[in-house]
Amino acid sequence: MKKLFSLICTLVFGLSMAHAATGPAQPYDESADAKAAITKALAEAKKSDKKVLVIFGANWCKDCLELDKSMHGKSAPLLDSKFVTVKVNVGQFDKNMELSNSYGTPTKKGIPAAVLLRPDNSVLYASKGGELSNARKMSEQGVYDFFDEITALYH
Repeated sequence: MKKLFSLICTLVFGLSMAHAATGPAQPYDESADAKAAITKALAEAKKSDKKVLVIFGANWCKDCLELDKSMHGKSAPLLDSKFVTVKVNVGQFDKNMELSNSYGTPTKKGIPAAVLLRPDNSVLYASKGGELSNARKMSEQGVYDFFDEITALYH
């Protein structure tokens, strides 16, 4: 019994250390193939009659993390009903910049940045003035209002 208890303690400790080493899940997958993710999202959007929302950001960016948190809060039902969402990691503005450029360079005034695409990959909207770059100050309601407005304009 004592050996079993010791084994269980070792396993629990090992699992908790493994989780601590990897940290919490990051919203921007640094190893993802962003082009492939967008292609997949476009196909899914076509089948489900939705649009594709591309969010450019990075895990070091506090506004990006706050936007992600807000997108999983009050805005989640709105976003899930209207969009297939893809998060694209820009690293230190040294990754996936060709994608940003191909959609009108929404990252020019900062991240997070948003692009709304039709299922045929044409751009409906691209943030140009850093509209989301102060997500920490927008509040969850402000983030909801931003996406609600885009939804109304580009339905």
